Amino acid sequence: MKLKQVMLIFSAVILLAGCVSGYNAKLARQLGADDYGMKNYVLVMLKTGPNKITEKSTLDSLFRGHMTNIQQLSEQGKMIVAGPLQKNENQYRGIFILDAKDMDEAAELLKKDPTIREKILEAEMYTWYGSAALPEYLKMHSKIEKIRP
Repeated sequence: MKLKQVMLIFSAVILLAGCVSGYNAKLARQLGADDYGMKNYVLVMLKTGPNKITEKSTLDSLFRGHMTNIQQLSEQGKMIVAGPLQKNENQYRGIFILDAKDMDEAAELLKKDPTIREKILEAEMYTWYGSAALPEYLKMHSKIEKIRP
């Protein structure tokens, strides 16, 4: 390959890299990013709660409401991450990452979850500092999920 061709390819790569990694002030503001591209969220660790309901139809109904609440919060842009954990010695059952301005707002959002309200699950909340771009992954996820819960 001639030097001119190599330089042309190198220039194209540099140009493309600049396009990919360029700062977007409008997007940063829209997502609530600080100068590091980060923001505070509320991390929720869901644990097994004290209420031991054993009736299957009641549990099924509560967990249907739990999934409905997750979906509604996701559609409102409040639920950024949700997912179950495998069995563990701490009795952690799952996690949420909520886009809430503070712990009070997060607590209000969690009150709508019937499994938390009925104490099937307990919620431990922590302030978590993460990428402000995190909500953007949900747009991609909807393109790869074949079955919606």
